[in-house]
Amino acid sequence: MIVAEDDENQAELLRRYLEREGHRVILAPDGLAALDAVRQREPDLLVLDVMMPRADGLDVVRVLRAEHRELPVLMVTARTTEDDLLLGLDLGADDYVTKPYSPRELMARVRTLLRRNRRGAGGDPDDAGVLRVGALVVDPVRHLVTVEGAAVECTPGEFRILSALAAEPDRVFSRQQLLAELHGFDRYISDRTVDVHVMNLRKKIEPAPRRPVRLLTVFGVGYKLTDPAKAANRAATS
Repeated sequence: MIVAEDDENQAELLRRYLEREGHRVILAPDGLAALDAVRQREPDLLVLDVMMPRADGLDVVRVLRAEHRELPVLMVTARTTEDDLLLGLDLGADDYVTKPYSPRELMARVRTLLRRNRRGAGGDPDDAGVLRVGALVVDPVRHLVTVEGAAVECTPGEFRILSALAAEPDRVFSRQQLLAELHGFDRYISDRTVDVHVMNLRKKIEPAPRRPVRLLTVFGVGYKLTDPAKAANRAATS
């Protein structure tokens, strides 16, 4: 695990708490050092301060997601406005803790992200548990998404929402229900969080994101995932 924090006292405090729970911790004093550490170590999680020298936390997330790195990112920030938090989510962060924070709360967030993003190994690709909605396939064990056979890179937050929708095709989920899948955002920001993730998912799974055929809005209620081929058949026979 990597902790990117330029405040030495804060970094040391985080290191002690994380090591107490059995994690091996590497400290990075700035954004560029954090990027180097991720590339060299392939950690299971990055705890990332937003305000850092050389490259801030938002730039770090932007680069990591551009490199298709899927590790969970927990951002630590003194910024509390909704727009600031949504920007981080839009770039690919998975959760936030705002300063000042309780170290116990941060440890709970870390445990949740690690538990939700732990990957399985072995087994047949057609094992039970793989979710299929038409040409969209979601494998929760291997954290894999494909559309018409092509791999799709999703952040952990996007993956959790897509998994929930794929588990019950054509069921309409409210924003609050999908927000619950992200576990932890609702204390700090509104359900606009879900809209950001849906917008990003549409860019990845829809042939024309502005005219979605898979991930649909049900106005006044929420979102649902559907098989466009089946929907077309139903429309043709109605």
